[in-house]
Amino acid sequence: MKKALLAATVVASTFTVAIVAAPAASAHGWDFGWGGHHGNSSIPFTEATVTAGADGAYTLKWNAKGTKRVEIKANGKVVAKGGARGEAVVGGLPAADRQWFDFEAERGEGLRLADRLIKLEGTANFRDAGGYRTTTGQWVKMGEIYRSDALNKLTDNDLAKLQRLRVKTVFDLRMESERTKDADKVPAGANYVVADVFAGSGSFQAMPTTADEAVKAMVDAEKAMVSGEGGKKAYTQVFEGIERDRNRSVLFHCTAGKDRTGWANASLLTALGVPAETVMADYLASNDYRKAANDAILSHLPAAQAAVYKPMLDVRPEYLNAGYEEVESKFGSFDNYLRSGLGIDGRELKQLKKDLLVG
Repeated sequence: MKKALLAATVVASTFTVAIVAAPAASAHGWDFGWGGHHGNSSIPFTEATVTAGADGAYTLKWNAKGTKRVEIKANGKVVAKGGARGEAVVGGLPAADRQWFDFEAERGEGLRLADRLIKLEGTANFRDAGGYRTTTGQWVKMGEIYRSDALNKLTDNDLAKLQRLRVKTVFDLRMESERTKDADKVPAGANYVVADVFAGSGSFQAMPTTADEAVKAMVDAEKAMVSGEGGKKAYTQVFEGIERDRNRSVLFHCTAGKDRTGWANASLLTALGVPAETVMADYLASNDYRKAANDAILSHLPAAQAAVYKPMLDVRPEYLNAGYEEVESKFGSFDNYLRSGLGIDGRELKQLKKDLLVG
């Protein structure tokens, strides 16, 4: 190691990566009247997922407790049906930027679902930030907020696709050195905003020399995201940008789309009322989406160096937990972190929930 290096997440962008199969997606609420209008009735689905397969088919799973019939439509046509709980595999659908499925039960509101991963030529970890059920039984809309790794390798086809997905605002969470080396490509007409999480911090200025040092560096960095001045300012920008932007979609990203981006999404989902175990599962999913990229990096390194890099390529429960522990230590509660750390008051949080939740 000849020079002080940034975290291994920065190195990831120098390798060709392959998109691998990863965890499924869920939900964008929609009101479908099955047999008449149901007013303000709640969403009966307690589980609902769409998983895209490598063969172009989609696996659909659902659980709508207390109902007897569920129909699922794609492109306006019924492609699956069943009882309150079921699973179906659907193939032969026409190509689309995203294939949406409308899950409709015999009562209540329906859900509009798509696979979580957005397949682009120039990214490995571009996915929908929504699609989760909250503790109140509401669902976080899909197609509103996206999270990603670096955008410097986006192709013209990718950029056109992001335009069609209505990406209007891009928050770049990276450091100046990263932005200079690998400048973002953003879709035409999108507003590009620098929100440097580590601005002014000492995070990742030197390369750890042991695996234990690497783990400590990741934990310390997570804490800096929460209580560092750069982190508070950057995540304030993201939250306020989401709350104010009525022309969504909004995208936030860093280099690997897992740490700075991971806290952005974890804090957003927590603010919206998504259960802690679901937030953790979403955070850890980067290990699956980035597996091919991470394996490629490690395969190019001597074993001793790979052992040091691996903790920085991973996402681990102890990293995200360090962020929540920092919230408790510095702010006392997550609500106070939103108020005092990010300046998100009750009115803004209520508006955010109104905009991003259904049911």
